Amino acid sequence: MSTFRPSRRGLLTGAAVAGAAGVGAGLSAFAGRGTGTPVPRTVPFHGARQAGITTPAQDSLVFAALDVTAKRPGDLADVLQRWSGAAATMARGVPVGGPGGLAGAQDEPPLDTGEAHELPAANLTVTLGYGPSLFDARFGLAGRRPAALEELPALPGEQLDPARVGGDLCLQACADDPQVAFHAVRNLVRIGRGTVRLRWLQLGFGRTSTTSTAQPTPRNLMGFKDGTANLRAEDTDALDEHVWVGGRGAPAADQDWMRGGTYLVARRIRMLVEAWDRASLGEQERVIGRAKGTGAPLSGTDEFDPLDLDEQVGGEPAIDVAAHVRLAAPQTNGGVRMLRRGYSYTDGLDPATGQLDAGLFFIVFGNDPHRQFVPVQRRLGAHDALTEYLKHTGSGLFACPPGIEEGGAWGEGLFS
Repeated sequence: MSTFRPSRRGLLTGAAVAGAAGVGAGLSAFAGRGTGTPVPRTVPFHGARQAGITTPAQDSLVFAALDVTAKRPGDLADVLQRWSGAAATMARGVPVGGPGGLAGAQDEPPLDTGEAHELPAANLTVTLGYGPSLFDARFGLAGRRPAALEELPALPGEQLDPARVGGDLCLQACADDPQVAFHAVRNLVRIGRGTVRLRWLQLGFGRTSTTSTAQPTPRNLMGFKDGTANLRAEDTDALDEHVWVGGRGAPAADQDWMRGGTYLVARRIRMLVEAWDRASLGEQERVIGRAKGTGAPLSGTDEFDPLDLDEQVGGEPAIDVAAHVRLAAPQTNGGVRMLRRGYSYTDGLDPATGQLDAGLFFIVFGNDPHRQFVPVQRRLGAHDALTEYLKHTGSGLFACPPGIEEGGAWGEGLFS
């Protein structure tokens, strides 16, 4: 097994960033786009947890799944180390390579692609995950694969596009400016060229979940409030139990390098919006189990009223037996809870039908996807009235290791 060693190039980049932190980062991180108003807009890259999980959900997403093309584990370790330095730099609002990242020799490409130059950091976060396929025989990592990082089984109602499934690695970039998020992934893919290649990419807009009590509940493309009952960053005990590997009340970590990390499940869920738009308001509310205007459960009057699954109206359940909120609720799934972090997407028209290819890019974090996500999705796929209006077309499972401290780098826990 290869020992993790920082590359000279990565160390030089890190040194340039450290030297620039008091100049470029200070100026760009507190500038609003086009407003001239100083607003703190940075999220620390380093810390015990990776940013972009419990971070208050930003407005835009770029999610990339990648395959490793290198043959030597040292090449992959080197790229992960260089990615760490670059991601930390961009999170500060500084170009890759520091303030001089757009300059340099005329006969060589600049270190940074430049499209986010003079934009604020916009709360950029970059989150890394490892897919099950990374732990095959190529890099000697088979013995370090966590038991929970097993490929997802086939699930009811799936119509997965093989070109949108899996990946050795994932990069989730979130920001309040789509150009900043795109810039982050573009630069990391460029740094990894020759070692990794893109497998699939998804852009997202308009968060469809709330990950902090300070955020109002957003709406998805069906027009309903989404994620009312989501876990929040402030729910630290619940996060320990349901999200963080080895947390209090959670299953023990079977791999030390994953203790304090989490698992990410991504699902590209196309919404058949033309059919949905023809459904009556009563049908839409029956299918969801909430009022479209207020977001209140049909058993209550306020968005945050608890679900009363025993409430009757005219001798029938107020919340239909096939309603989405009933079948997804923790009380009908053995207490299972997960942290949602999803985004709306649109990819133009489906050439086969001429209808919109739009919907939800669903992202969920938990400490055991086969105990949490899989049984809940099986239940939804088999019984949820909402499945009539959905197609699951993409999927991925990734292990997101814990965060790294200053001077550390992605990959060190895995390769050391």
